Amino acid sequence: MTRGFILPARERLDRLAIGLSALCVAHCVASSLLLALVASAGGVFLHPLVHEVGLVLAILFGAVGLGQGLRTHGSFLPGSLGAIGLGLMAFALTQPHDGREALFTILGASLLAIGHYLNRRALA
Repeated sequence: MTRGFILPARERLDRLAIGLSALCVAHCVASSLLLALVASAGGVFLHPLVHEVGLVLAILFGAVGLGQGLRTHGSFLPGSLGAIGLGLMAFALTQPHDGREALFTILGASLLAIGHYLNRRALA
């Protein structure tokens, strides 16, 4: 719940992390569609650096946001789901670009977003 117009820092961080998870899912879906429609444009979106930087950002936001939540509310469920999601996203980087990478990334980003959502609800 929002308290006036100014959100606490931990709530803003969870919202930002949920947004980044949604962007990750959108990136995976868009990359897959773009690759299917225009093979020459797919190389830019599927560059390994995009995925590696995205995973580093997800780990940083996940660790800070979910870690603060654990300290505040003491519930392990949000952090556990987030950690599993991050693990799936890291595992996705080891997969070939044949659909498995996108599948594991989408599953991982979804679990991470659910973890951040539960974290926000526990803090409310």
